[in-house]
Amino acid sequence: MAKVHPQEHTSSPCLTSKRETYTLWMKSLVFHSNGCTVYDSNGEIVYRVDNYDRKGRREVNLMDLQGKVLCTIKKRLLAFGHWEGHRSCNSNSRIQEQPWFQVKRCNKMITGKVACQITVGCQKYCIVRISGKAASFRIVNIDGLIVAEAKQKHSASGVVLSDDVLTLDLAAGTDHSLIMGLVTVYGMICGIM
Repeated sequence: MAKVHPQEHTSSPCLTSKRETYTLWMKSLVFHSNGCTVYDSNGEIVYRVDNYDRKGRREVNLMDLQGKVLCTIKKRLLAFGHWEGHRSCNSNSRIQEQPWFQVKRCNKMITGKVACQITVGCQKYCIVRISGKAASFRIVNIDGLIVAEAKQKHSASGVVLSDDVLTLDLAAGTDHSLIMGLVTVYGMICGIM
């Protein structure tokens, strides 16, 4: 089990110039809570998502290990299948009023494997299902380049782990907190978080 106590990190885990691989455990560290826990390649907890309200999934928080809210994801009531991610300001953890990203769920009958469309400022992305399993997916930019890919994790000896343990490969130069926000929305859409 990875260390859960806070540690001093000298660099920001949000953006790196090399590829990164995370392990997603689609379970919360908080008892009786929905969410996920994200480990880096060293087995250290990097991100966690907790939803303390089991009845409604209208708002969840993406946090770092210390519990600092990096992003708040809100489901919009007026538009079915529409979520907004609001980045936390560095000072006093206030949430920005303007959305950082917007996710719109796609109609499966019309789009096939495309699960949702994403807008981040002027950039466009989509989440594409890889196989019949909801947990296997890719985040692809408008040019068709894979930004991140999640699939069921295998142990070093090749044993397939349970459905709620995933490997997330992130391309170099991506904003990891943005990708984790998008993974969170996808988990909420599929009901795996």
